[in-house]
Amino acid sequence: MTSKKSPTQKRITKPKYQFDALVIGTGPGGEGVAMQLAKAGKKVAIIERHHSVGGGCTHWGTIPSKALRHSVSRLVEYNATPLFNDSEETRRLTFEQILSSASAVIRKQTILRRGFYERNRVQVIHGEASFVDCHTLEVHRKDSMETITAEKIVIATGSRPYTPNNVDFNHPRIYNSDSILSLNHDPQHIIIYGAGVIGSEYASIFKGLGVKVDLVNMRERLLSFLDAEISDTLSYHLWNSGVVIRHNEQYESIEGKDDGVVLHLKSGKKMKADCLLFANGRTGNTDMLKLENVGLTTDSRGQLNVDHNYKTEIDNIYAVGDVIGYPSLASAAYNQGRFAAEAMLNGECHASLVEDIPTGIYTIPEISSVGKNEQELTSQKIPYEVGRAQFKHLAKAQIAHNLVGSLKILFHRETKEILGIHCFGERASEIIHIGQAIMQQKGKANNIEYFVNTTFNYPTMAEAYRVAAINGLNRLFT
Repeated sequence: MTSKKSPTQKRITKPKYQFDALVIGTGPGGEGVAMQLAKAGKKVAIIERHHSVGGGCTHWGTIPSKALRHSVSRLVEYNATPLFNDSEETRRLTFEQILSSASAVIRKQTILRRGFYERNRVQVIHGEASFVDCHTLEVHRKDSMETITAEKIVIATGSRPYTPNNVDFNHPRIYNSDSILSLNHDPQHIIIYGAGVIGSEYASIFKGLGVKVDLVNMRERLLSFLDAEISDTLSYHLWNSGVVIRHNEQYESIEGKDDGVVLHLKSGKKMKADCLLFANGRTGNTDMLKLENVGLTTDSRGQLNVDHNYKTEIDNIYAVGDVIGYPSLASAAYNQGRFAAEAMLNGECHASLVEDIPTGIYTIPEISSVGKNEQELTSQKIPYEVGRAQFKHLAKAQIAHNLVGSLKILFHRETKEILGIHCFGERASEIIHIGQAIMQQKGKANNIEYFVNTTFNYPTMAEAYRVAAINGLNRLFT
C-alpha cells in the first residue's frame, strides 16, 4: 500500500513561457543580448516599436550623425586641397543634400541587422511594449494588441533627446538631435544650445557647410571631461573657423517666430538665428514601459539602476545600454548586452567593460582619448611625463593634407607605463586604438618604449606613436 505524498513532496512545475527571453529594443544593447542568447540555444524574441530594426543608434544617433560628419569633412578637405579646387569659388552643399548619403548608410545597416536576427532565429515583433507583470508584456500596435510571456526580460530601449516642457519642439524652426535629421531648408545661421558631444559635433557639421554657428555652453569650458589641452585645442579650432562660443550661459526662454528663433538667455542676452538645435542631454526611453506594474522606478533622466550582472531590482528583469546611464556608448552597449546574456545563462557575469573606455568625438577634426588626463594625474600626484607628435610633421599627414592635429602620450616617469593617450585630428578615433591595445597589456608589456622599438609602416599616421614616444623619453632626466 502506497502512502499519499505530503504537500512538501509535491513536484513543483515550472510555469511555461512562450520565450526564454524577451528583449525590448533592437539597438546595440538589445542586439548584443539577443544574439548571445540565441547562439546558446535559447528561444528569444526582440520587440521594436519602429518599423525597422537598429534602434536610435542606427536611425537617429550614431550612424546618421557620423555619416553627415564624414560627408562634410570630405567637403572641407576638397575645398582645402588645391589639386581638386584651384578656383576661387568654394564648393557648397546643403544639409538636405548630405542627408541623402546618410540615408543610404542607414538603409544598409538596417538590412544587415535584420539579417542577424533572421540567421539566428530571433523573432522580431514590431509594436510598443509595456509590462503587465514581471514575466508578461503587452505589445500594442495601431489596430491590435498581443500578450507575450517570457522567463526573463531585458530592457534595452535606449534614450532620446531631453526635451523640456517650456520649449516648443513642434515649432518648425526648433529642433532636437533627432528631429534635426528632418531639416528641409538651408539655414544661413543656427544656434546650438548645449555644447556637449552632440552639440560640438553638429557645430562642426554646420560650420563645415558654411552656416553661421552660435554655440551656447552651460559650462566654463567645452567638453570639460577631456584633457584640458585637448579641450582648449577644440575651442580654438572652432573659434578659428568662425564658430561663436558663449560659455556659462543658460536659456530663459526660446521664442519661435515665422522667420527664425530668438534665444533669451538668463544673462540678459538675446540671440536670433534661422533655427535652433537644442542639444542639452538625453533621457532614457522608459516612460512608456509601465514599470510601476513590476515595481521598478527610474531616476529623473529615466535611467534604471542595475548590479554588476545588469540585473535590476526584479530578479528576472535586466537592463543594458543608455537606460542604465554611463558610459552611454553604442560600443559599450553591445558588450553590456553580451555580459547580461552570460549572467542570464550562468547566473553570474565574469566579464566587464574595460576600465579605460575610449571616447570618440566626431567633431571636425576628431577627438579621441583613453586613460587618464593631465588634470587627473596631477591631482592624484602621479609623476608623469608627456610625449607629443604634431601631425604636420608626419609624411602621411602631409600627403593627405591633414596637417591639423597631434597625438599626446602620458606615461609614468619611473615605470614608463602608459597612463593616457589623447588625440586631436583626422582619424583620431582609429589612431587611438593602437595605444589602447598596448595600455591593456599587463605589467612590463605596457611600456612607452614599445612604440620606439617596434617598426611601423611608413608613411602612416600610426608613426605618430613612435615620434611621441621618442619626444617623451627625451624629456626624462636622471
